[in-house]
Amino acid sequence: MNHSPSFSASSSHQVSLPDESDSAGHEAKAKSQGYGVRDAACQAAAQGGGEHYFSAFALLLQASPFHIAILSALPQLVGVVAQLSSVKLLRYLRLPRRLLLAGGLAQACCWLLILSLPLIGPHYGPWLLIGCAMLYFGFGHVTTPVWNSLLVDVAEDDGRGAYFARRARTTALTSFLALGLAGAILTLGQRWEMSWLGFLIIFLGAAAARMGATSCQAHVSRLMPMHRLDAPHGFRHFWAHAASGDFRRFLLFSGLMHFAVLLSGPFFVMYLLRDLHWSYLQYAGWMASSIVAQFLTLGPWGRIGDRYGNKALLGMTASAVPFLPMGYLLSEHYLFLLTVNFFGGVIWAGLSLGLQNYVFDSLRPQERTRGVALANAVNAVGWGLGALTGSWLAALIPAELSIGSWHLAPASNLPFLFCVSGGLRLAIAASLLRTFAEPRRIAVPSQGHPVWELPFLKPLMARLPRRSSRVAP
Repeated sequence: MNHSPSFSASSSHQVSLPDESDSAGHEAKAKSQGYGVRDAACQAAAQGGGEHYFSAFALLLQASPFHIAILSALPQLVGVVAQLSSVKLLRYLRLPRRLLLAGGLAQACCWLLILSLPLIGPHYGPWLLIGCAMLYFGFGHVTTPVWNSLLVDVAEDDGRGAYFARRARTTALTSFLALGLAGAILTLGQRWEMSWLGFLIIFLGAAAARMGATSCQAHVSRLMPMHRLDAPHGFRHFWAHAASGDFRRFLLFSGLMHFAVLLSGPFFVMYLLRDLHWSYLQYAGWMASSIVAQFLTLGPWGRIGDRYGNKALLGMTASAVPFLPMGYLLSEHYLFLLTVNFFGGVIWAGLSLGLQNYVFDSLRPQERTRGVALANAVNAVGWGLGALTGSWLAALIPAELSIGSWHLAPASNLPFLFCVSGGLRLAIAASLLRTFAEPRRIAVPSQGHPVWELPFLKPLMARLPRRSSRVAP
C-alpha cells in the first residue's frame, strides 16, 4: 500500500483512526486483565494443591529439619539465577511468548518427575526432591520478569492496587479451595495407608493447573506489547545509575524482611505435623484460615494503597507482622493457632501487596523487567539465607526455658525460633521503614487517615452511634 503525504482523505477518517486505535487498545487491556485473573486462579491451584505440600511430601520421604531448610532455600536461590538469566536472554531473543511457553510447560512436567521419587530412590528421597524443586522453581522463575512486565501494563497507574487486589483475591479463593480439597485427599490417603496415592492425585492436578496458567500468559503476550529493554548495560549499571536511592533502600528493607521471615517460615509445617501431630486436614485448615483472611481483606488493602500510597500500606503492615510468630509460644490449642494464622493472613495480604506494588510504582516501563528481576533476586537471597540460618538456629536453641520459678517447655524448640524471627522483624521495621519514601504522588484528603480504612476497623467505626469525623467516606 502506497502512503501519500497529501491530506486528501476525508476528515472523518482522520479523526476515527485514533479513536479506533484507542478502542482496540482498551479492548486488548480488558481481555488481558481477564486472562491475568484466570492466570492467578490457575497459579493458585498449582500452589495451593501442590507447592504448599512440598514440605509435607518431604516429611513422607523422611526429611530432617536440615532437608526442610534446604528445600526452602536452595530452589529460591536457583530462581535468582533463572530470573537474572531470563532478562539477559530476552535482550537477544525478544520473544516473550516462547519464553513463557517453554518455562511453563517445563515446570508442569516437573510434577511428573517429583511423583516418581518414591519409586526411583526412596533412600535418597529428600535430596532428590530438593533437586526436582530446584528445576521446578528455576523453570517457573525464568518466566517471572517477562510475565510481570506484561501484566503490570494491563492496569492504569491509579487503578493498579485495585486490579492486583482483585487478582490476589482470586488467588486467595482458589488457594482456599485447592488447599481444602488437597488436604481432604491426603487425609483419606493417610487413613487408608496410601499416602503416596494422595500426593499423586494432588500433584497431577497441580500440573494441569500450571498448564492452564501457561495458556493464559500466552494470550496476554499476544495482546500486550512488550517494552524494550532500554539499558544496554547490566544489573550493576541499573543499581548504580537507574535505580533511585529510595528504591535501593526499599530493596534492603524487603530483602532483610524476607530473611527474618524465613528464619521461621519453613519450620511451621514441621512443628504442626511432626511436633503437634496434626492431620493433613488440620494442616490444610490452618493454611486455609490465612487464605480466607486474605480474600476478605485484599480489597480494602488495595484501596488503601491506591489512595494513601504503598509506603503507608507497608508502614501499617510491617509494624504488625513481627508479633504474629510470637503467638505460637502462647498456646498449642488448634483453634487458637487457627485464629493467629487468620490474623496473619490479614497482615500478610497488605504487606505482600505493598511490597509488590511499590516495586511497580518505582520503575519506568522500560526498566520494569530488569527492576522486577533485581527485586525478586534480592528477596530470594534473603529467603535462602534466612532458611539456612533458621536451620542452624533450630539445632542450637534449647527446647526449654527457665527463669527462676517460671518454666516454659513447648512441644519442641521451634516456638522459640519463631520468637527470634519476630524480634528480628520488629528491629528491621523500626530501623528501615523511615529510610524510603512513597514513589507516587498521592493526594491525601484533608480529613482521613489510612488507619481508619483498615479491614474490619472501618465497618466497625461506621456502626458506632457517633461516627468519628476522621473516618474517610
